[in-house]
Amino acid sequence: MSLYDTDFFAWAQQQAQLLRAGQLADADIEHIIEEIDSMGRREKRELLSRLAVLLMHLLKWQAQPMLRGNSWRATIQVQRREIKRHLADNPSLKAKLPEILADAYGDAKLLASRETGLEESSFAVALPWSFEQAMDDEFWTESHATDRLI
Repeated sequence: MSLYDTDFFAWAQQQAQLLRAGQLADADIEHIIEEIDSMGRREKRELLSRLAVLLMHLLKWQAQPMLRGNSWRATIQVQRREIKRHLADNPSLKAKLPEILADAYGDAKLLASRETGLEESSFAVALPWSFEQAMDDEFWTESHATDRLI
Protein backbone atom coordinates (compact mmCIF):
# COMPACT_ATOMS: atom_id res chain seq x y z
CA MET A 1 0.00 0.00 0.00
CA SER A 2 1.15 3.49 -0.80
CA LEU A 3 1.34 6.49 1.50
CA TYR A 4 -1.62 7.88 -0.48
CA ASP A 5 -3.73 4.95 0.76
CA THR A 6 -2.49 4.87 4.35
CA ASP A 7 -1.94 8.52 5.34
CA PHE A 8 -3.43 11.05 2.98
CA PHE A 9 -2.20 14.06 4.96
CA ALA A 10 1.40 12.82 4.95
CA TRP A 11 1.09 12.02 1.24
CA ALA A 12 -0.20 15.53 0.48
CA GLN A 13 2.62 17.15 2.44
CA GLN A 14 5.18 14.96 0.68
CA GLN A 15 3.76 15.78 -2.77
CA ALA A 16 3.73 19.51 -2.04
CA GLN A 17 7.36 19.33 -0.94
CA LEU A 18 8.34 17.41 -4.10
CA LEU A 19 6.53 19.89 -6.33
CA ARG A 20 8.11 22.89 -4.58
CA ALA A 21 11.51 21.33 -5.05
CA GLY A 22 10.81 20.75 -8.75
CA GLN A 23 11.13 16.98 -8.33
CA LEU A 24 8.32 16.14 -10.72
CA ALA A 25 9.77 12.74 -11.59
CA ASP A 26 9.37 11.67 -7.95
CA ALA A 27 5.86 13.08 -7.54
CA ASP A 28 2.78 10.84 -7.58
CA ILE A 29 1.36 12.52 -10.68
CA GLU A 30 -1.52 10.06 -11.18
CA HIS A 31 -2.92 10.69 -7.69
CA ILE A 32 -2.20 14.42 -7.86
CA ILE A 33 -4.30 14.60 -11.05
CA GLU A 34 -7.06 12.59 -9.36
CA GLU A 35 -7.09 14.95 -6.37
CA ILE A 36 -7.15 18.08 -8.53
CA ASP A 37 -10.10 16.67 -10.50
CA SER A 38 -11.83 15.85 -7.23
CA MET A 39 -11.30 19.40 -5.96
CA GLY A 40 -13.06 20.80 -9.02
CA ARG A 41 -16.02 18.46 -8.57
CA ARG A 42 -16.20 19.41 -4.90
CA GLU A 43 -16.46 23.12 -5.79
CA LYS A 44 -19.31 22.38 -8.21
CA ARG A 45 -21.12 20.25 -5.58
CA GLU A 46 -20.73 23.04 -3.02
CA LEU A 47 -22.41 25.51 -5.35
CA LEU A 48 -25.19 23.04 -6.17
CA SER A 49 -25.82 22.38 -2.48
CA ARG A 50 -25.99 26.07 -1.56
CA LEU A 51 -28.29 26.82 -4.49
CA ALA A 52 -30.58 23.94 -3.49
CA VAL A 53 -30.88 25.34 0.04
CA LEU A 54 -31.54 28.85 -1.26
CA LEU A 55 -34.16 27.68 -3.75
CA MET A 56 -35.82 25.41 -1.20
CA HIS A 57 -36.24 28.32 1.19
CA LEU A 58 -37.56 30.57 -1.57
CA LEU A 59 -40.10 27.85 -2.44
CA LYS A 60 -41.12 27.57 1.20
CA TRP A 61 -41.30 31.37 1.45
CA GLN A 62 -43.63 31.42 -1.52
CA ALA A 63 -45.75 28.38 -0.58
CA GLN A 64 -46.22 29.06 3.12
CA PRO A 65 -46.41 32.82 3.72
CA MET A 66 -48.01 32.26 7.11
CA LEU A 67 -44.89 30.45 8.34
CA ARG A 68 -42.33 33.02 7.20
CA GLY A 69 -39.93 33.97 9.90
CA ASN A 70 -36.50 35.30 10.66
CA SER A 71 -34.92 31.86 10.35
CA TRP A 72 -36.03 31.44 6.73
CA ARG A 73 -35.10 35.03 5.92
CA ALA A 74 -31.64 34.58 7.45
CA THR A 75 -31.08 31.31 5.59
CA ILE A 76 -31.98 32.97 2.29
CA GLN A 77 -29.70 35.93 2.99
CA VAL A 78 -26.76 33.79 4.14
CA GLN A 79 -27.03 31.44 1.16
CA ARG A 80 -27.06 34.38 -1.23
CA ARG A 81 -23.90 35.75 0.38
CA GLU A 82 -22.18 32.36 0.36
CA ILE A 83 -23.09 31.72 -3.29
CA LYS A 84 -21.72 35.14 -4.26
CA ARG A 85 -18.47 34.38 -2.43
CA HIS A 86 -18.24 30.93 -3.96
CA LEU A 87 -18.71 32.28 -7.48
CA ALA A 88 -16.17 35.04 -6.82
CA ASP A 89 -13.66 32.36 -5.80
CA ASN A 90 -14.63 30.08 -8.72
CA PRO A 91 -15.78 32.35 -11.58
CA SER A 92 -15.57 29.57 -14.19
CA LEU A 93 -18.54 27.90 -12.48
CA LYS A 94 -20.75 30.68 -13.89
CA ALA A 95 -20.58 28.94 -17.27
CA LYS A 96 -22.12 25.85 -15.67
CA LEU A 97 -24.96 27.72 -13.93
CA PRO A 98 -27.80 26.51 -16.21
CA GLU A 99 -26.90 22.87 -15.53
CA ILE A 100 -26.24 23.42 -11.82
CA LEU A 101 -29.44 25.45 -11.37
CA ALA A 102 -31.55 22.71 -12.95
CA ASP A 103 -30.05 20.09 -10.63
CA ALA A 104 -30.35 22.37 -7.61
CA TYR A 105 -34.00 23.14 -8.38
CA GLY A 106 -34.80 19.44 -8.59
CA ASP A 107 -33.25 18.96 -5.15
CA ALA A 108 -34.98 22.08 -3.82
CA LYS A 109 -38.41 20.80 -4.84
CA LEU A 110 -37.82 17.48 -3.07
CA LEU A 111 -36.59 19.23 0.06
CA ALA A 112 -39.40 21.79 0.04
CA SER A 113 -41.95 19.04 -0.42
CA ARG A 114 -40.57 17.17 2.56
CA GLU A 115 -40.40 20.25 4.77
CA THR A 116 -43.78 21.73 3.82
CA GLY A 117 -45.79 18.53 3.48
CA LEU A 118 -46.88 19.69 0.03
CA GLU A 119 -46.67 17.38 -2.96
CA GLU A 120 -43.65 17.92 -5.17
CA SER A 121 -46.10 18.53 -8.01
CA SER A 122 -47.30 21.63 -6.09
CA PHE A 123 -44.14 23.40 -7.22
CA ALA A 124 -43.38 24.68 -10.72
CA VAL A 125 -41.86 22.10 -13.03
CA ALA A 126 -38.99 24.46 -13.93
CA LEU A 127 -37.30 27.10 -11.82
CA PRO A 128 -39.82 29.97 -11.69
CA TRP A 129 -37.19 32.67 -11.21
CA SER A 130 -34.02 33.65 -12.94
CA PHE A 131 -30.70 33.18 -11.19
CA GLU A 132 -30.44 36.95 -10.94
CA GLN A 133 -33.81 37.17 -9.16
CA ALA A 134 -32.98 34.38 -6.74
CA MET A 135 -29.71 36.11 -5.89
CA ASP A 136 -31.17 39.61 -5.59
CA ASP A 137 -31.21 40.79 -1.96
CA GLU A 138 -34.44 42.67 -2.70
CA PHE A 139 -36.17 39.64 -4.22
CA TRP A 140 -38.87 38.07 -2.09
CA THR A 141 -41.15 35.88 -4.18
CA GLU A 142 -44.45 37.56 -3.33
CA SER A 143 -43.45 40.75 -5.12
CA HIS A 144 -43.40 39.04 -8.53
CA ALA A 145 -46.77 38.24 -10.06
CA THR A 146 -45.28 35.65 -12.42
CA ASP A 147 -43.82 33.65 -9.56
CA ARG A 148 -46.74 31.41 -8.70
CA LEU A 149 -46.88 27.76 -7.91
CA ILE A 150 -48.16 25.72 -10.82
